Amino acid sequence: MRGIDYETEYNNRARVPEHAAIFDEWARQAERYREEALEDGRAELNVPYGDTPRQVLDLFLPEKDDGGPLALFLHGGYWRSLDPGMFSHLARGPNGHRIAVAVAGYDLCPGVTIPVIVGQIRRACAFLWQRRGRRIIVYGWSAGGHLAAAMAATDWVSHYPRAPADLVAAGYAMSGIYDLTPLIKTSANEDLRLDPDSARSLSPLFWPLPPGRVFDTAVGSLESSEFKRQSRALAEAWRQGEAQTRYHEIGGANHFTIVDALADPQSLMVARIAELARQLRR
Repeated sequence: MRGIDYETEYNNRARVPEHAAIFDEWARQAERYREEALEDGRAELNVPYGDTPRQVLDLFLPEKDDGGPLALFLHGGYWRSLDPGMFSHLARGPNGHRIAVAVAGYDLCPGVTIPVIVGQIRRACAFLWQRRGRRIIVYGWSAGGHLAAAMAATDWVSHYPRAPADLVAAGYAMSGIYDLTPLIKTSANEDLRLDPDSARSLSPLFWPLPPGRVFDTAVGSLESSEFKRQSRALAEAWRQGEAQTRYHEIGGANHFTIVDALADPQSLMVARIAELARQLRR
């Protein structure tokens, strides 16, 4: 029986040859949205939450900021590439539902390890709590999907005793990796430096999700079998507890185009994120 070719399954840039053009379009749309939000007085850019240059947040407020829901977007790039400034436009959809959105940066592998990145994003969540006084819905894509799941499953009181236990009470992850063990067999591991023990310990699939939290996973119908398995497996595993989970397969979307719906306030994906955000106000 032939084994899984993990390099092929997890190499999304090879699966989508037009990814460079997609990145360029993201950058153009992101710049336009930053300009629009700055002109309207709805943006605060490069707000530091940590002590390194990449530990910054861009905050995008809705037109009527009444202290409503707060969302945090986490970008992908295999924990080792891309820049948060490429994703500013993905705040447009939630902003259209009167949700404030922070887009977070973080340090990259191999300069730091994945545990360091997880710690940085926890610090970003605590920073937003201190600044806005709101629980957070976290949404992320690819490696950012992994980080979103890690935030949803975090024992917040053990890390930040003054934070609410359910600081991140809901999450929505697109095309994430929740079982990191297959990555050991890919070329990406030259930068990630995972071994069997560290890969398992960093995999939200093997973490408990505290009761009462809500987490959705989504994946594109054009993605690899492994990415579909990853999203489906997390939803199924966390559903075994008292958490609420959903698994979505987005028709016609690949690993990169799946995020496009986040820029559209009318999309079903944004409607679901808005629904989760409104539940945090109860």
